[in-house]
Amino acid sequence: MAEFTWEARGRTGEVRKGVMEAENEDAVNNRLRQQQLAPVRVKKKSRLADLKFGRGSVNTKDLVTFTRLFATMIDAGLPLVQCLEILGSQQSNAAFGIVLKDVRSAVEQGATFSEALKRHPKVFDDLFTNLVHAGEVGGILDSIMSRLSVYLEKRQKLIRQVRGALVYPSVVVVIAGAVMTVLLTFVIPAFESMFKDFGGGSQNLPKLTLFMVGVSHNFVTYFPFIVAALVALVVGFGYMNRTPAGKTLVHKTILRLPIMGPVLRKIAVARFTRTLGTLLQSGVPILDALEICAVTSGNVVIEVAVMHVRQSISEGKNMAEPLIETKVFPDMVVQMIAVGEQTGALDQMLNKIADFYEEETDVAVAALTSALEPIMMVGVGGMVGVVLIAMYLPVFSLAGNIHAD
Repeated sequence: MAEFTWEARGRTGEVRKGVMEAENEDAVNNRLRQQQLAPVRVKKKSRLADLKFGRGSVNTKDLVTFTRLFATMIDAGLPLVQCLEILGSQQSNAAFGIVLKDVRSAVEQGATFSEALKRHPKVFDDLFTNLVHAGEVGGILDSIMSRLSVYLEKRQKLIRQVRGALVYPSVVVVIAGAVMTVLLTFVIPAFESMFKDFGGGSQNLPKLTLFMVGVSHNFVTYFPFIVAALVALVVGFGYMNRTPAGKTLVHKTILRLPIMGPVLRKIAVARFTRTLGTLLQSGVPILDALEICAVTSGNVVIEVAVMHVRQSISEGKNMAEPLIETKVFPDMVVQMIAVGEQTGALDQMLNKIADFYEEETDVAVAALTSALEPIMMVGVGGMVGVVLIAMYLPVFSLAGNIHAD
């Protein structure tokens, strides 16, 4: 099915325009004639809008809202196609509206809901489509969608926590870099020129002042090379992060960072346990659930560890033993999972672990922000203070000489 823009004349000669979904232009012309309209122009609608917005522009907030409303409509007894039509027409995100329109069209042509969603893997990932498939098979699509919306909301909260933990230090570092650039490029040379105007030679300047003047000269002289080096560093990091070995190294380093590492590890554990618990609770087989968890983990180290656990379970082992071997998950998590396996309530135990680690993440992020604020402020203040002291030391010395004379 494609979209066609049409222009036709009515029985009284008035011109009408509109958009219609059909297989081809002939089908559009036939429908118009059935409506007693004389086709004037029928043209296939351009897909430039699709390319402009792209499927990747659908964010988690859009997905959460859609899932929550869809679950409510299905629970109220509305037909699947009607739900998709209503939600697609009311979408403020044009890209998501296009996706939902295509999903509705696929369902109308006989595809299952999960099959239609799989046509858009960048919007609906394996976790989403597998849960929907489990809901279709079990006849509990409404409860699955409600559970999925809760999961997506909690995942969005974790993402916001990571961004919140990284935004403050990133902003402070950028501001500090800009301030130091201004000081080294403009302020220190101005003070140096002033010292020369007063007739002071470099041999009469304090050592700290001489040091900062030398740093300023080198910074101004090699500024293009410094910028080129920073650009090369960013480009090189991006390239390395696209290679398997480089990506593994980056993700290992991230989890081992002295301050951020423990927080990111807790977030990874919370995400893994929440995802696996939701999948198992929805009836997805454990091997399929572990594969989905690995793909959606967002960290190569976690992905490798989860695939190792999956391989061990496929060989007949329990889940706790290979988890210990990975040395990625905390001992408490492994012990609680072992208890869940023994009691036959693994899905409930995983959700309890996720709840605990999400609370731990809240506390850790708050503590991290509280600890970083004074450290960053002292660091930035210290750098600026050293520059100012270095520049004003000769002024104080000159004022003392004038007073002595």
